[in-house]
Amino acid sequence: EVDLYTSKGLFRAAVPSGASTGIYEALELQDNDKTRYMGKGVSKAVEHINKTIAPALVSKKLSFGTYVILGISLAVCKAGAVEQGMPLYRHIADLAGNPKVILPVPAFNIINGGSHTGSKLAMQEFTILPVGASSFWEAMHIEAEVYHNLKNVIKEKYGKDATNVGDEGGFAPNILENKEALELLKNAIGKAVVIGMDVGASEFFRARKYDLDFKSPDDPNRYISPDQLDDLYKSFIRDYPVVSIEDPFDQDDWEAWQKFTDSAGIQVVGDDLTVTNPKRIAKAGADKSCNCLLLKMNQIGSVTESLKVCKLAQSNGWSVMVSHHSGETEDTFIADLVVGLCTGQIKTGSPCRSEHLAKYNQILRIKEELGSKAKFASKSFRNPLAK
Repeated sequence: EVDLYTSKGLFRAAVPSGASTGIYEALELQDNDKTRYMGKGVSKAVEHINKTIAPALVSKKLSFGTYVILGISLAVCKAGAVEQGMPLYRHIADLAGNPKVILPVPAFNIINGGSHTGSKLAMQEFTILPVGASSFWEAMHIEAEVYHNLKNVIKEKYGKDATNVGDEGGFAPNILENKEALELLKNAIGKAVVIGMDVGASEFFRARKYDLDFKSPDDPNRYISPDQLDDLYKSFIRDYPVVSIEDPFDQDDWEAWQKFTDSAGIQVVGDDLTVTNPKRIAKAGADKSCNCLLLKMNQIGSVTESLKVCKLAQSNGWSVMVSHHSGETEDTFIADLVVGLCTGQIKTGSPCRSEHLAKYNQILRIKEELGSKAKFASKSFRNPLAK
């Protein structure tokens, strides 16, 4: 957490951690002192901010761009909005060159698997997108009811213990079959809602193949090929209202990404593939390996760089989904970011626990402030500026 003081007051920002990380992501600087916070302390990062970055910022002699500067970048952006006498989302829109702002469709995480839970489910997130809602308020209303209806379904089918939640607030029933998770969602949602998935396939990539039971003792005989996994996704798309799949293949399995994106006919989101990094985004754009960027500020390191990679992705004809990280804080910056960037999509967990709800509540406040001028991405969530 960073505190920045100007003549206009105190501006505070916090940076998230994360449970699952791709090998190309920028990593946070942890102390690795096992006697303090089990090695997850950040006193070294704080020391860098206080002793190195803060004096450089005050003297305007800056030459930083690493993970640790993000907290300062967020705080500076908040201070800049106040200095300009405008809301943060409007300041971000101005920085991005957007004349209007758009409220996003939220991709609510309601079933967790992968590295976010102790269950056997290999794929790490199943989300719902209320694209048929007429407003962000209605989207929240729909999702909250689906979430609690699903809780009752899971409780009745698997028992009360199965309603425990994972890192991002989604339910974590101890099931193995990914299709079973989709069946649960199919029975809980209405026509106004579609399904998204974050597979996190790098977690179960083994010897050029994929192990959908990777939490059990290793057995190469059960591994499946990229083509078999591709066929599995196609069956999901055919049998369920799946419109978005994130990280369907390993972060270096470029050929599989290209083949799937070319033929799937849905939104294919790059997170571990692109890590919000300009070089990897450029390669993925040239190779047509995906068609949507998952924008995580903690992967790129600053507000300015986040705006640049957003524009880069959109120049490829991609959609952009703004995302939190699994080790979240109560900072609501990304709520203003997604409204100002007009990306039309945000992924920030379930309607459970305050670090997730804080972002949704902030978007509701923005909606109130905009009043009749509030525009909701709705079914145009992949390309809201063309609306």
